[in-house]
Amino acid sequence: MSHSPRPVIDFRAVGLQYPGPPPVRALDSCDLTVHSGDYLTVVGPSGSGKSTFLNLAGLLDTPTSGRYLLNGIDTRTLSDSGRAGLRARHIGFVFQAFHLLGHRSALENVELSMLYQRIPARRRRAQAAEALDRVGMSHRSHATPARLSGGERQRVAIARALAARPSLLLCDEPTGNLDTRNRQALLDLLDRLHRDGMTLVVITHDPYVSDRGQRTVTIQDGRLTEASGSRTSV
Repeated sequence: MSHSPRPVIDFRAVGLQYPGPPPVRALDSCDLTVHSGDYLTVVGPSGSGKSTFLNLAGLLDTPTSGRYLLNGIDTRTLSDSGRAGLRARHIGFVFQAFHLLGHRSALENVELSMLYQRIPARRRRAQAAEALDRVGMSHRSHATPARLSGGERQRVAIARALAARPSLLLCDEPTGNLDTRNRQALLDLLDRLHRDGMTLVVITHDPYVSDRGQRTVTIQDGRLTEASGSRTSV
């Protein structure tokens, strides 16, 4: 008997309202299921609620209503430190700005991402090297960011997100600082990570990027809708 993939993200009437006066509803009550191995893209105009969605999915903000289960764990029951630990174990982040330390090598930048996760030093170095190899950057492991192209910096940033072996990769406009050639190379890399089983959520304003996903959801005025033709979540 076959079983459906387990949900990684499970939003159940999740909403976020900032206190006033007047109160501001940044995200309306929404339901969304992202299963293990899904590739979801999130689109919407500036100010629509995309960043709010990212912050909630990434456990950077706490919903004011509803329930968010991450890999089956009800995040409402967790302390701040518990949420931080869950985030570190399960979620990798990739941003438009690369956020690499300029005085550190690519390997050190990736390794430092695991510093507060109680991973022994030798294992951190091995996992950092493995992550760089996974994104095709082993040959540049000792280069500092100043010696890397924009596309190479983003690959290092992805390696940093992958190093702790998360179950979910959250990407916020990952191609925003890249030219056409590097954008294509990065999207090919995301496709490959998805084929390898990684669960991807990519926030973008670029239709070419959003078309690469299996499913697309649109956020408009804090409301989330799934595009017709996308695979329906269950």
